[in-house]
Amino acid sequence: MEFFKNLLIQYGIGENIASYFSYGIIILIIICLCIIAFLITKKVILRLILHFIENNSVEWDRVLVERKVFNKLTYIVPAIIVYLFAPVFKGYEDTIEKIVSTYILIIIVQVISALLDCVDDVYNTFPISKTRPIKGLLQVVKIAAYIITAIIIIANLIGESPIILLSGIGALAAVFSFVFRDSILGLVAGIQLTANDMLRIGDWIELPKYGVDGSVEEISLVTVRVNNFDNTIVSIPAYTLVSDSFKNWRAM
Repeated sequence: MEFFKNLLIQYGIGENIASYFSYGIIILIIICLCIIAFLITKKVILRLILHFIENNSVEWDRVLVERKVFNKLTYIVPAIIVYLFAPVFKGYEDTIEKIVSTYILIIIVQVISALLDCVDDVYNTFPISKTRPIKGLLQVVKIAAYIITAIIIIANLIGESPIILLSGIGALAAVFSFVFRDSILGLVAGIQLTANDMLRIGDWIELPKYGVDGSVEEISLVTVRVNNFDNTIVSIPAYTLVSDSFKNWRAM
Protein backbone atom coordinates (compact mmCIF):
# COMPACT_ATOMS: atom_id res chain seq x y z
CA MET A 1 0.00 0.00 0.00
CA GLU A 2 2.89 2.34 0.76
CA PHE A 3 4.09 1.83 -2.82
CA PHE A 4 0.82 3.16 -4.26
CA LYS A 5 0.71 5.96 -1.71
CA ASN A 6 4.22 7.16 -2.54
CA LEU A 7 3.50 6.85 -6.25
CA LEU A 8 0.41 9.06 -5.95
CA ILE A 9 2.32 11.62 -3.87
CA GLN A 10 4.95 11.80 -6.61
CA TYR A 11 2.18 12.82 -9.01
CA GLY A 12 1.31 15.76 -6.77
CA ILE A 13 -1.61 14.28 -4.84
CA GLY A 14 -1.88 15.23 -1.18
CA GLU A 15 -0.78 12.74 1.46
CA ASN A 16 -4.24 12.23 3.00
CA ILE A 17 -5.97 11.85 -0.36
CA ALA A 18 -3.16 9.55 -1.57
CA SER A 19 -3.70 7.38 1.50
CA TYR A 20 -7.40 6.98 0.71
CA PHE A 21 -6.70 6.32 -2.97
CA SER A 22 -4.08 3.70 -2.11
CA TYR A 23 -6.65 1.87 0.05
CA GLY A 24 -9.08 2.01 -2.86
CA ILE A 25 -6.49 0.59 -5.26
CA ILE A 26 -5.69 -2.27 -2.89
CA ILE A 27 -9.39 -3.04 -2.49
CA LEU A 28 -9.86 -3.09 -6.28
CA ILE A 29 -6.87 -5.42 -6.66
CA ILE A 30 -8.27 -7.76 -3.99
CA ILE A 31 -11.70 -7.75 -5.66
CA CYS A 32 -10.14 -8.55 -9.04
CA LEU A 33 -8.03 -11.35 -7.56
CA CYS A 34 -11.07 -12.81 -5.80
CA ILE A 35 -13.11 -12.76 -9.01
CA ILE A 36 -10.29 -14.30 -11.05
CA ALA A 37 -9.59 -17.00 -8.44
CA PHE A 38 -13.29 -17.80 -8.11
CA LEU A 39 -13.77 -18.06 -11.89
CA ILE A 40 -10.69 -20.29 -12.26
CA THR A 41 -11.92 -22.52 -9.46
CA LYS A 42 -15.48 -22.60 -10.79
CA LYS A 43 -14.87 -22.81 -14.53
CA VAL A 44 -11.64 -24.80 -14.66
CA ILE A 45 -10.90 -26.81 -11.53
CA LEU A 46 -14.55 -27.66 -10.77
CA ARG A 47 -15.18 -28.68 -14.39
CA LEU A 48 -12.13 -30.96 -14.30
CA ILE A 49 -13.42 -32.57 -11.13
CA LEU A 50 -16.91 -33.04 -12.62
CA HIS A 51 -15.39 -34.48 -15.81
CA PHE A 52 -13.38 -36.98 -13.76
CA ILE A 53 -16.47 -37.97 -11.77
CA GLU A 54 -18.61 -38.45 -14.87
CA ASN A 55 -16.02 -40.72 -16.46
CA ASN A 56 -15.31 -43.11 -13.61
CA SER A 57 -17.26 -46.13 -12.40
CA VAL A 58 -17.68 -45.00 -8.79
CA GLU A 59 -21.26 -44.16 -7.86
CA TRP A 60 -20.95 -42.39 -4.52
CA ASP A 61 -18.96 -39.44 -5.89
CA ARG A 62 -21.92 -38.52 -8.10
CA VAL A 63 -23.86 -37.93 -4.89
CA LEU A 64 -21.28 -35.29 -3.96
CA VAL A 65 -22.09 -33.51 -7.20
CA GLU A 66 -25.85 -33.75 -6.67
CA ARG A 67 -25.51 -32.29 -3.18
CA LYS A 68 -23.23 -29.52 -4.56
CA VAL A 69 -20.41 -30.21 -2.11
CA PHE A 70 -17.72 -29.01 -4.54
CA ASN A 71 -19.77 -25.94 -5.47
CA LYS A 72 -19.93 -24.90 -1.84
CA LEU A 73 -16.17 -25.35 -1.42
CA THR A 74 -15.45 -22.92 -4.26
CA TYR A 75 -16.82 -20.04 -2.19
CA ILE A 76 -13.98 -20.45 0.31
CA VAL A 77 -11.33 -19.45 -2.26
CA PRO A 78 -12.14 -15.69 -2.38
CA ALA A 79 -12.36 -15.63 1.41
CA ILE A 80 -8.85 -17.07 1.71
CA ILE A 81 -7.50 -14.32 -0.57
CA VAL A 82 -9.16 -11.61 1.52
CA TYR A 83 -7.78 -13.22 4.70
CA LEU A 84 -4.24 -13.22 3.27
CA PHE A 85 -4.52 -9.51 2.40
CA ALA A 86 -5.89 -8.56 5.83
CA PRO A 87 -2.47 -7.46 7.22
CA VAL A 88 -2.35 -4.74 4.54
CA PHE A 89 -5.16 -2.86 6.30
CA LYS A 90 -3.37 -1.91 9.48
CA GLY A 91 -5.73 -1.19 12.34
CA TYR A 92 -8.51 -3.18 10.70
CA GLU A 93 -6.63 -6.46 10.41
CA ASP A 94 -8.33 -8.20 13.35
CA THR A 95 -11.82 -7.12 12.27
CA ILE A 96 -11.30 -8.34 8.70
CA GLU A 97 -9.85 -11.66 9.88
CA LYS A 98 -12.77 -12.22 12.24
CA ILE A 99 -15.36 -11.47 9.55
CA VAL A 100 -13.62 -13.66 6.97
CA SER A 101 -13.08 -16.55 9.41
CA THR A 102 -16.77 -16.36 10.34
CA TYR A 103 -17.70 -16.58 6.66
CA ILE A 104 -15.36 -19.57 6.16
CA LEU A 105 -16.81 -21.38 9.18
CA ILE A 106 -20.34 -20.89 7.82
CA ILE A 107 -19.29 -22.37 4.46
CA ILE A 108 -17.54 -25.28 6.20
CA VAL A 109 -20.59 -26.18 8.27
CA GLN A 110 -22.72 -26.08 5.11
CA VAL A 111 -20.25 -28.45 3.45
CA ILE A 112 -20.44 -30.77 6.48
CA SER A 113 -24.24 -30.68 6.26
CA ALA A 114 -24.09 -31.55 2.54
CA LEU A 115 -21.63 -34.39 3.24
CA LEU A 116 -23.99 -35.83 5.84
CA ASP A 117 -26.80 -35.70 3.26
CA CYS A 118 -24.48 -37.61 0.92
CA VAL A 119 -23.90 -40.24 3.59
CA ASP A 120 -27.67 -40.64 3.94
CA ASP A 121 -28.16 -40.88 0.17
CA VAL A 122 -25.46 -43.55 -0.18
CA TYR A 123 -26.71 -45.44 2.87
CA ASN A 124 -30.24 -45.49 1.44
CA THR A 125 -28.97 -47.50 -1.53
CA PHE A 126 -28.31 -50.46 0.79
CA PRO A 127 -31.13 -52.81 1.91
CA ILE A 128 -30.30 -52.26 5.58
CA SER A 129 -31.55 -48.67 5.27
CA LYS A 130 -35.13 -49.99 5.24
CA THR A 131 -34.71 -51.53 8.67
CA ARG A 132 -32.15 -49.17 10.19
CA PRO A 133 -32.64 -45.62 8.84
CA ILE A 134 -29.93 -43.20 9.96
CA LYS A 135 -31.50 -39.91 8.89
CA GLY A 136 -32.45 -39.02 12.46
CA LEU A 137 -28.93 -39.70 13.73
CA LEU A 138 -27.41 -37.63 10.93
CA GLN A 139 -29.75 -34.76 11.82
CA VAL A 140 -28.42 -34.95 15.38
CA VAL A 141 -24.87 -34.68 14.05
CA LYS A 142 -25.95 -31.68 11.93
CA ILE A 143 -27.44 -29.93 14.95
CA ALA A 144 -24.26 -30.60 16.95
CA ALA A 145 -22.14 -29.24 14.08
CA TYR A 146 -24.24 -26.06 13.85
CA ILE A 147 -24.13 -25.54 17.62
CA ILE A 148 -20.35 -26.05 17.80
CA THR A 149 -19.83 -23.73 14.83
CA ALA A 150 -22.06 -21.07 16.37
CA ILE A 151 -20.08 -21.26 19.63
CA ILE A 152 -16.75 -20.95 17.78
CA ILE A 153 -18.05 -17.99 15.73
CA ILE A 154 -19.35 -16.13 18.78
CA ALA A 155 -16.12 -16.82 20.68
CA ASN A 156 -14.09 -15.59 17.71
CA LEU A 157 -16.12 -12.38 17.34
CA ILE A 158 -15.92 -11.45 21.02
CA GLY A 159 -12.31 -12.60 21.35
CA GLU A 160 -12.94 -15.19 24.03
CA SER A 161 -12.13 -18.87 24.33
CA PRO A 162 -14.91 -21.28 23.22
CA ILE A 163 -14.38 -23.11 26.53
CA ILE A 164 -15.75 -20.08 28.40
CA LEU A 165 -18.92 -20.13 26.31
CA LEU A 166 -19.29 -23.88 26.76
CA SER A 167 -19.16 -23.43 30.54
CA GLY A 168 -22.21 -21.16 30.30
CA ILE A 169 -24.31 -23.62 28.34
CA GLY A 170 -25.31 -25.46 31.51
CA ALA A 171 -27.17 -22.38 32.71
CA LEU A 172 -29.15 -22.31 29.44
CA ALA A 173 -29.95 -26.04 29.43
CA ALA A 174 -33.34 -25.52 31.08
CA VAL A 175 -34.30 -22.87 28.52
CA PHE A 176 -33.17 -25.03 25.59
CA SER A 177 -35.02 -28.06 26.95
CA PHE A 178 -38.23 -26.00 26.99
CA VAL A 179 -37.77 -24.36 23.59
CA PHE A 180 -36.59 -27.52 21.84
CA ARG A 181 -38.87 -29.91 23.69
CA ASP A 182 -40.24 -31.57 20.52
CA SER A 183 -36.77 -32.01 19.04
CA ILE A 184 -35.40 -33.59 22.21
CA LEU A 185 -38.39 -35.90 22.59
CA GLY A 186 -38.19 -36.72 18.88
CA LEU A 187 -34.50 -37.55 19.17
CA VAL A 188 -35.06 -39.94 22.06
CA ALA A 189 -38.09 -41.48 20.36
CA GLY A 190 -36.26 -41.88 17.05
CA ILE A 191 -33.44 -43.74 18.76
CA GLN A 192 -35.95 -46.00 20.56
CA LEU A 193 -37.91 -46.72 17.37
CA THR A 194 -34.83 -47.75 15.38
CA ALA A 195 -32.88 -49.44 18.19
CA ASN A 196 -35.86 -51.62 19.20
CA ASP A 197 -36.89 -52.22 15.57
CA MET A 198 -40.37 -50.86 16.31
CA LEU A 199 -40.70 -49.10 12.98
CA ARG A 200 -39.19 -49.44 9.52
CA ILE A 201 -39.63 -47.56 6.27
CA GLY A 202 -42.33 -49.39 4.33
CA ASP A 203 -44.23 -50.61 7.42
CA TRP A 204 -48.00 -50.23 7.31
CA ILE A 205 -49.14 -48.69 10.59
CA GLU A 206 -52.42 -47.58 12.12
CA LEU A 207 -52.82 -44.79 14.64
CA PRO A 208 -56.50 -43.74 14.50
CA LYS A 209 -56.05 -40.96 17.05
CA TYR A 210 -53.92 -39.02 14.51
CA GLY A 211 -55.64 -40.23 11.34
CA VAL A 212 -52.74 -42.51 10.41
CA ASP A 213 -53.44 -45.59 8.32
CA GLY A 214 -50.78 -46.18 5.71
CA SER A 215 -47.16 -46.88 4.78
CA VAL A 216 -44.19 -45.21 6.51
CA GLU A 217 -42.24 -43.10 4.01
CA GLU A 218 -39.71 -41.32 6.17
CA ILE A 219 -38.39 -41.43 9.73
CA SER A 220 -36.59 -38.22 10.66
CA LEU A 221 -35.37 -36.64 13.87
CA VAL A 222 -38.68 -35.05 14.85
CA THR A 223 -41.39 -36.50 12.62
CA VAL A 224 -42.53 -39.69 10.93
CA ARG A 225 -44.16 -39.24 7.52
CA VAL A 226 -46.89 -41.68 6.50
CA ASN A 227 -48.60 -42.08 3.13
CA ASN A 228 -52.19 -43.12 3.95
CA PHE A 229 -54.26 -45.59 1.92
CA ASP A 230 -56.11 -42.65 0.31
CA ASN A 231 -52.78 -41.03 -0.73
CA THR A 232 -52.98 -38.32 1.93
CA ILE A 233 -49.72 -37.53 3.69
CA VAL A 234 -49.62 -37.38 7.49
CA SER A 235 -46.62 -36.20 9.53
CA ILE A 236 -46.73 -37.05 13.22
CA PRO A 237 -44.22 -36.36 16.01
CA ALA A 238 -41.91 -39.35 16.48
CA TYR A 239 -42.48 -39.40 20.23
CA THR A 240 -46.21 -40.09 19.78
CA LEU A 241 -45.29 -43.53 18.45
CA VAL A 242 -43.53 -44.21 21.74
CA SER A 243 -45.97 -42.55 24.12
CA ASP A 244 -49.11 -43.89 22.35
CA SER A 245 -49.82 -47.37 21.07
CA PHE A 246 -49.96 -48.04 17.33
CA LYS A 247 -50.63 -51.06 15.13
CA ASN A 248 -47.88 -52.29 12.83
CA TRP A 249 -48.92 -54.67 10.05
CA ARG A 250 -45.36 -55.65 9.14
CA ALA A 251 -45.84 -59.32 10.03
CA MET A 252 -48.77 -59.57 7.61
